[in-house]
Amino acid sequence: MKNQEWKQTLIRTGWVAGLVLVGVLVVSAIESKQASLAEGLVISIQPLPDSTMLLVESDVLESIDRSFGFALEGRPLKSIDVTRVERVLEEDPLIFDADVFVDAKNIVRIGITQRQPVLRIIDRNGLNYYLDEKGIKMPLSKHFTTRVLVATGSIPPYIPAFMEQPSHRLNAVFALTELVRHDTFLEAMIEQIHIEKDGDFILVPLIGDQRIILGPYERMEEKLNNLKLFYREGMPYEGWRTYRTINLSYKGQIVCK
Repeated sequence: MKNQEWKQTLIRTGWVAGLVLVGVLVVSAIESKQASLAEGLVISIQPLPDSTMLLVESDVLESIDRSFGFALEGRPLKSIDVTRVERVLEEDPLIFDADVFVDAKNIVRIGITQRQPVLRIIDRNGLNYYLDEKGIKMPLSKHFTTRVLVATGSIPPYIPAFMEQPSHRLNAVFALTELVRHDTFLEAMIEQIHIEKDGDFILVPLIGDQRIILGPYERMEEKLNNLKLFYREGMPYEGWRTYRTINLSYKGQIVCK
């Protein structure tokens, strides 16, 4: 009986010793890994759907250098806080998401997802910028220009909370942009939204010289449906260059000149 108890004690002791040894090896491996140097840096930037690159590798390196004051390559891994690197990069208004990790070969890998612009604003003060899908302000890229709707005219300055203020004209501009870009026909046809001083909205088509007058921001879905009906059933017979203005501001009417 005593021999059996002694054997069980030895087995338990062996298991405990084994677990301690594994723990020591794991800690040792982690410490060794952290003491080693970053052997390289690989940056991957995902293009926008139209293949546009609003930022390039040198922009990412510049942001890291500006925030940390040193390059990541050649640094001890324990001195590289990947969470902080991600946070710093995501403060760039052109970056939607940054994923940073160190692989098995001690290479620091940075994956960048660009923010997607959907509207370019040229406001009444001459400020020129993009809005993304969430209405967040983005600067123009110094490398490339992406093809999106352009809004011009009497547009007030951007404020971060404009989407929470129904009376803010930029809210109406963004809402109209959403209606256009989520309609396959309109997205292919319309290239510009212009806002007059009195608040009237005007669309400028990609083909033809028409000014499409929508009037104030009301009944917009109805007006756009009437516009599509007119283009599909009326315009082909008359020609795309026959009319100078197409006025949809009157309820139930389309007035052309």
